[in-house]
Amino acid sequence: MALDASIRDSLTLPAFCAPMFLVSTPELVSAACKAGIVAALPRHNARGFEQFEQWLAQIDADLTAYRDANPGAQVGPIAVNLPNGLDNEVLNRHLRLFSKYGVRIVVTATGDPTETVKQVHDWGGVVYHDVTSLRFAETAIAAGADGLNCIGAGGGGHSGTVSHLALIPKVREMFDGTIVMAGAVSTGAAIRAAEVLGADLAYLGTRFIATRESGASEEYKQMLVDESATGLSYTPAIAGVPANWLVESMRRNGLDPENLPVPNGPMRHDHLPEAVKPWRNLWSAGQGIELIHDIPPVAELVSRLRREYIAACATPDLAEAARLAEQASATGV
Repeated sequence: MALDASIRDSLTLPAFCAPMFLVSTPELVSAACKAGIVAALPRHNARGFEQFEQWLAQIDADLTAYRDANPGAQVGPIAVNLPNGLDNEVLNRHLRLFSKYGVRIVVTATGDPTETVKQVHDWGGVVYHDVTSLRFAETAIAAGADGLNCIGAGGGGHSGTVSHLALIPKVREMFDGTIVMAGAVSTGAAIRAAEVLGADLAYLGTRFIATRESGASEEYKQMLVDESATGLSYTPAIAGVPANWLVESMRRNGLDPENLPVPNGPMRHDHLPEAVKPWRNLWSAGQGIELIHDIPPVAELVSRLRREYIAACATPDLAEAARLAEQASATGV
């Protein structure tokens, strides 16, 4: 695997708390890093550059204090989610800020990441790009992305339709960089499954919405506990890109899930009633809600995930199992 050793050695669990619009607060990111996993802060959650810098300073101070109080603790790295297409001056301003606060991982999503990758590489950082199909993976590889966040079927806010069982091994055939498996990951066993399939890390979004530190409303968090995958609708009709949305949140906002208005283009919301705001009061979720039953603090959740992960790792070694099966076949047993 190609995960940077300095990143892997800082982790208690090969997991990544995904950047989420309006949900990923400085408190959530800080708590996830202190628990020993990667966590990303979305730039677009801040009202402006000054607030964003304040947030990074807040996280940096919190993590520094935590390290001082807990010598030797594994503290996960901070990542930042940036949009593609920023002009060079604006991007470089952000990169200088990242240098100040120890951010090295830049996450990008929609669009062509080529120019962002070039600028980030020149600065000395790495780029992980979200992909929902093999075609998008090929584009990101050609752009020079260091990592691919491969979002398979069942993901939440921006999801693909290809099963992880095919997507992750196929991308691994094509790519020797860091692979992050995303979509419906809610347990430590699923994190281990990501490694077995060929990924380096697992991307968790919906599971971290239902935590104490997330910026989601209490109604949103409780809906994740109460609903199941049958209460999701996979549609591009909300945000112009395919995603899974909670049907109950549509109904609460006066929308007919069977007769949704047609969007005017990708990431356009002006086809919706004025009071309806995607991710603010119209909520997305992945199929991992089937396994969400509580709203714990982040530290408690990561501790639980780690126990589940360790238990999954304790199953018989796959290489040894394959060797024994081959031996048995050769001897006719």
